[in-house]
Amino acid sequence: MQRKPPRRTRERILELSLRLFNDLGEPNVTTSAIADEMNISPGNLYYHFRNKDDIVNALFEQFERDIDPLLDGPLRRQVDFEDAWLFLHLLFESIWRYRFVYRDLNDLLSKNRRLEMRFRTIVDRKTAAARALCRSLAASGALAGAEREIESLATNMVVVATYWLSFEYIRNARRFGEADYQSAAMARGAYQVLSMIAPWLEPEGRELFQRLSREYIRS
Repeated sequence: MQRKPPRRTRERILELSLRLFNDLGEPNVTTSAIADEMNISPGNLYYHFRNKDDIVNALFEQFERDIDPLLDGPLRRQVDFEDAWLFLHLLFESIWRYRFVYRDLNDLLSKNRRLEMRFRTIVDRKTAAARALCRSLAASGALAGAEREIESLATNMVVVATYWLSFEYIRNARRFGEADYQSAAMARGAYQVLSMIAPWLEPEGRELFQRLSREYIRS
């Protein structure tokens, strides 16, 4: 078997930093701690990244590449209610992989102007995706709502999706990093966002939502 090439130091720094940021919170991790954990000198780390903000920005670029195709989906094709369920689950999986951004959001945005601008773009794209999703459901007859109501609904969906991890962290900070808690937290987030659509659904869509709700409760 052909051996895989060794990972470059830069990739290892990003991988380790993401784990530490996710587990401990970005404000609680220093570049010295990252270098110590990797068993490299601070100078070696600074060769690849000038400071911690550079690491954060590089990780956010990874997050953007991860989430970009997903956010484009509702804009490119019609989606049904089950598509919306899958979309939200995949969205929350991407958010979880880079959860430090969402957990430490206000702190990060207050000190990193570049991140502030790029995260604003992500929020705008989430809103556009939610709006397109609701419009697709309305066009298919599954959702009853005027354009003004859809705009408000899309905004509310994004607000809940953006701050759901903060809510979960407040509820159970000690279990926040556990794998089994992760799966349940993401499912709760997807369900909570989708439940905002439920009051606007026509009878057939409401019946489907109730079926999916039963499956969610069993899981």
